[in-house]
Amino acid sequence: MINLVKKYQNAFSVSGYETQLAEIISQDLKDVCDEISIDPVGNVIAYKKGKDSSKKLMIASHMDEIGFIVTNIEESGMIRVAPIGGINPVASCYNEVRFKNGTVGLLVVEDGTKLSEVANNKLFVDIGASNASKAKRKVKIGDVCAVSPYFKKLSPKRYASKAFDDRVCCAISAYSALNCKTPAYDTYFVFTVQEEVGCRGAKPSSFTVMPDYSIALDVTPAPACGNPNHLTVKLGEGAAIKIKDSSVICSRKLVDRLTDLAEENNIKYQYEVLLAGGTDTSAMQIAGSGSHACCISLPTRYVHTPVETIDADDLKACTDLLIALIENGAE
Repeated sequence: MINLVKKYQNAFSVSGYETQLAEIISQDLKDVCDEISIDPVGNVIAYKKGKDSSKKLMIASHMDEIGFIVTNIEESGMIRVAPIGGINPVASCYNEVRFKNGTVGLLVVEDGTKLSEVANNKLFVDIGASNASKAKRKVKIGDVCAVSPYFKKLSPKRYASKAFDDRVCCAISAYSALNCKTPAYDTYFVFTVQEEVGCRGAKPSSFTVMPDYSIALDVTPAPACGNPNHLTVKLGEGAAIKIKDSSVICSRKLVDRLTDLAEENNIKYQYEVLLAGGTDTSAMQIAGSGSHACCISLPTRYVHTPVETIDADDLKACTDLLIALIENGAE
């Protein structure tokens, strides 16, 4: 599983530019799925036939990550950028970034900017060019970049990386597709695009699948030090079964079913009530005439920073719980 996570972490996949990861996932699943397609907006839809084709299960994990887009190249050769997705400028600055074409630079802040004044409109990328003409040989307006791939084992069970949100959940979904027995229902493993800018990929793919049951896979904040929002999810305490976030109230039927499956299979779990933010769950819930929708969340520290941190036990718990639902069904 960790090797799969590492492979997905290395792919370039900023919102709107997910093709590299889409191709990797499609190749990984082509021998175990009955059909794989990529829709017009870029979602990968991998179908596995189940024992009962009268019902459909959709599993969504998003391929995109937050990043930056070039808005201007100044005469000095410095490259002005704007955020794609929910960027924390303080967490992002003074990191190495990589453009889709492989160009590497440093994301830095205007000279003389105080910490309290750091904002997205003060960020720029230094690629070492001494003037605009030289910079334009490597980068043009509209190009996108993200923090360069990084993966660090902090302890035997804890790992840090950029973009665990949501690359690690793509790995959970792909691993489950590769290793599950025949699904209880026709199952669609969907790897969505542009979640970070409004759950855009999940909306059309949900209408394509028209699921009876829907599960999103995403990360959720697990505070490390200080907890101003009184969040209860903790790192190392198992899969988080979402009850509510700001975009959805999850199906009680699925919350109860996931709870039962976790207890029956000795899978460690906890409940998640998220006060802000949302996931692809909301888009799947309201597709067509609606579906029973829920989310299995992976506890993650420092979400939307270059050092997101997870626990291997939680990773296994989320994977085991998803496979249990795929194989045993929602009823």
